[in-house]
Amino acid sequence: MKKNKIQVFILSQQFLLRQGIEHSLSSVEDIEISGAAELNAGVLSTIGNLPPDVALVDIDGSSDNGLTLARKIKQHSPSIGVIVLTSNANDAQLFQALKAQAAAYLEKEVTADQLVDIIRRVARGEHPINEGLTTRPKVAEQVLHQFQELSQRYEAEAFISPLTPRETEILDYIAQGYLNKQIAVKLGISEQTIKNHVTSILRKLNANARTDAVVLAIKQGLISIS
Repeated sequence: MKKNKIQVFILSQQFLLRQGIEHSLSSVEDIEISGAAELNAGVLSTIGNLPPDVALVDIDGSSDNGLTLARKIKQHSPSIGVIVLTSNANDAQLFQALKAQAAAYLEKEVTADQLVDIIRRVARGEHPINEGLTTRPKVAEQVLHQFQELSQRYEAEAFISPLTPRETEILDYIAQGYLNKQIAVKLGISEQTIKNHVTSILRKLNANARTDAVVLAIKQGLISIS
């Protein structure tokens, strides 16, 4: 697989849908299908071994399972951009997709060109899902209201599993600008161990990147900048 191509993994219970998307994307020069599979818990390890840039998750049939898997993908591999596909778009589902940290929420009637455009944008780190809220003020109001109600509870849930002393120490070094290799030297452990700790930190803080983790940790009072 070429590094400069956007790696896409397709997740759907429908073989014909997986096949159709693969066919639609096969001629796109900057996109490569890294894999396709049904929705199941085992697919997390498959994706984790070689994380794609974008995961297309079909939530039809059993939307709870699809949305749960989307959420788990973000928890295990925060760098993956998740695009949710549905044939029954509705406000409640959109809200759940937002909570699952999906970057985009698309109806299956989307054209191949539109899908390619969204994949490229998500791969760049954009969140097209937010644009749907600007054109649907009632949904935006509902989402804002629900998030306000959930914010305190969500923050509490996010920190039910607090950072270990070692993870806090490593995050403190990250906040000071140290790289993994430098932290490994400071602590006298392997760089791979540091990477493992960083992955755990990102997952626990629900952060997309090291900088996000530092900001969240400072806001929560887990670390401080002197």
